Amino acid sequence: MNCTTNVVQVTNVSPSTTSEQMRMLFGFLGTIEELKLFPPDESPLPVTSRVCFVKFQESESVGVSQHLTNTVFVDRALIVVPFAEEGKSRAPSLMAESGPLPANRGL
Repeated sequence: MNCTTNVVQVTNVSPSTTSEQMRMLFGFLGTIEELKLFPPDESPLPVTSRVCFVKFQESESVGVSQHLTNTVFVDRALIVVPFAEEGKSRAPSLMAESGPLPANRGL
């Protein structure tokens, strides 16, 4: 697979999982430039699932990290997919936002 992004989106992350645990897991697959877990560890909001974005130094790590899909971590089977839009990664701009995710609108 030819990856054009250095970022993966990890969904179905257990609410009890911390950023440090995610960094440890994905750190075995390549050098991590940035990792963001939503909602953040210190969030007072009750959550049922979390989403994590991992930006690797090398795009090859994206392909390798996809092999973690369906791996049970803490108490959930992770879903790992490359994160890009029209061949260009959006994660750096998303990762720059430090505020909470927008609220659901009518969903």
